[in-house]
Amino acid sequence: MADADREHWDRRYTARDRTLAGHAALPAVFASHSDLFPTAGYAIELACGTGAAAVWLARRGLRVWACDISPVAVAAATERARLDGQSERCTFEVVDLDHGIPGVGPADVVLCSMFRDPRLDAALVERLAPGGLLAVSALSEVGAAPGRFRAGPGELLRAFGAVDVIEHGEADGQAWLLGRRRGLPQRAPQAHRDPDDRPAHPDELL
Repeated sequence: MADADREHWDRRYTARDRTLAGHAALPAVFASHSDLFPTAGYAIELACGTGAAAVWLARRGLRVWACDISPVAVAAATERARLDGQSERCTFEVVDLDHGIPGVGPADVVLCSMFRDPRLDAALVERLAPGGLLAVSALSEVGAAPGRFRAGPGELLRAFGAVDVIEHGEADGQAWLLGRRRGLPQRAPQAHRDPDDRPAHPDELL
């Protein structure tokens, strides 16, 4: 992304008055499938915002590497992890994904919520270990007007044909997909639900 994009997101995060302590959650579109997320291993999150999902993954037992274009967001995410006692499990970095995904992985989970760059599709799958879980969501043209940053109908299914799709949805201007990279998993996911687990409002994840 250009410097203008970084400055845009820095301004947005700086302008928001938010409480970082306490609530951490998956994006709402994935909340009803939270038991699919493993309770051990390594997770990658792209465009992590202020770290609500990353801290949820850390609470669940995963080590997390997460990134965002905005230094303001990364600083807030780092502070959220500290307040939640998850600093040792979370690493946050400022990354310009125009240059690709850094050489992290293989991961048991790759999460990319409300950020869409088709150039990264193959790399998202490549960062997964065999059997690893891919969780992707994006703005969609389904239920909304077409736009530059919106995925077309069926776009995520076509983009991630290399994974075994578990669930997929398109409605109300959002598209999302859960799938597993083909191959034997390194470990079986364990059923678990955080006692504070609840769907997050989209603004809480930014």
